[in-house]
Amino acid sequence: METQLLIKIIHMCGVALGCFAILIRAFTLFKGTQGNLPNPAGRKLFVALQHGSMTLIALTGLVLLYMKNFDVQPWFYAKVVLFLVLLSSLSKAYKKDDNAMLVQRRAGLFIAAVALISIITLVIIKPVFG
Repeated sequence: METQLLIKIIHMCGVALGCFAILIRAFTLFKGTQGNLPNPAGRKLFVALQHGSMTLIALTGLVLLYMKNFDVQPWFYAKVVLFLVLLSSLSKAYKKDDNAMLVQRRAGLFIAAVALISIITLVIIKPVFG
C-alpha cells in the first residue's frame, strides 16, 4: 500500500475518533453537571481520547503536508484556521476553572461543532476560489 494513502487513512481514522470524542464528551455538559463544571464521570478517559485524536490529526496532517511538498489549495488555509477555532473553543468549553458559566461552556461546544462541520464540509466540497 502506498505510504501517503496509509497516512491518509490513519488521518481519517483520527478524524472519526475526534468526532466521536467530541460527541461523547458533549454529554458531560448536559447531564450530571456540578455547578458550572462538566460531569466528572469518565473525565480522564474522555480527555485522553480527545487529546489523542487531536494530536493524531495534527501529526498526520503535518506528515501529509510534508509529503505533498507543502503544495496546498487555498481552502486548506481556511481548514487550518477552523481547526485552531475548534481547539480553542473546546479548551474554553472544558476548562477546569469554575469561573466559566455553563452557558459559556455550551456556547464553546456549539462553536466547536460548527467549526468541525465546516472543516468536514470544506474537505468534501473542496471549493475552488478565483
